[in-house]
Amino acid sequence: MRRLVGFIAALTLAGPALAGQAVSLKADVASSDGVVTLGDLFDGAGAAGHTPVATRSGASVVLDAGAVQQAARRAGLDWANAEGLHKIIVRGGTPAASVGAPSAHGNIEVLTYTRSLSAGEIVQPTDLAWIKAAAAPSDAPSDAEMVIGQAAKRPLRAGAVVLAHDTGSAQVIKPGDIVSVTYEAEGISLRLEGRSMGSAGVGETLAVQNTLSKKVIQTIVIGPGEAVVGPAADQMKSARSLRYAAR
Repeated sequence: MRRLVGFIAALTLAGPALAGQAVSLKADVASSDGVVTLGDLFDGAGAAGHTPVATRSGASVVLDAGAVQQAARRAGLDWANAEGLHKIIVRGGTPAASVGAPSAHGNIEVLTYTRSLSAGEIVQPTDLAWIKAAAAPSDAPSDAEMVIGQAAKRPLRAGAVVLAHDTGSAQVIKPGDIVSVTYEAEGISLRLEGRSMGSAGVGETLAVQNTLSKKVIQTIVIGPGEAVVGPAADQMKSARSLRYAAR
């Protein structure tokens, strides 16, 4: 019995010595190249900081916090994850301390894609999910409504963090389409037909060539084959500017 008690006491005393080196997650997690290391993730990683844990091919990569914790333990580091994070977002570039970016840190909710989207696909509510992460990119939307109904500007990966510049208005007019342009002001209503000089979505600016005079005018698209000029266009421009400012 004495021998068993002594063995248990020895293990208890050895516990702190066997524990890994305590580290804390950086306030702004960034990787300057395509390889994410423990040093990119944690303060105080020491020699283990050179250990690679993932690769980054896009503007950011989302890592599973549990997998990162295990990788750290294998390298002799102890990250407690007191915030209970599920995901860690690693962006490209230098840390915020060097570029003056915000250092939001902790149990933050960020929006991610639940499936991969092709360029031009419309974002649906089921394509988005909120996750807990260590930090949020500066251009991450704070409201899913800013993205739902928008079209992907480029291929988007499942699990990637949603960024404001990922999406734009779905194109409802294509080059060469016939467009009906309306002007209304002080009881006056005028309408003309023109040919689209490009592509645009609702609320976007579109150059339209008058089919009779061949003059090109700048319009604001309000729907498929429909655009406006004058006060109505100015109001839509102002509303669009406010939406982008809110992002």
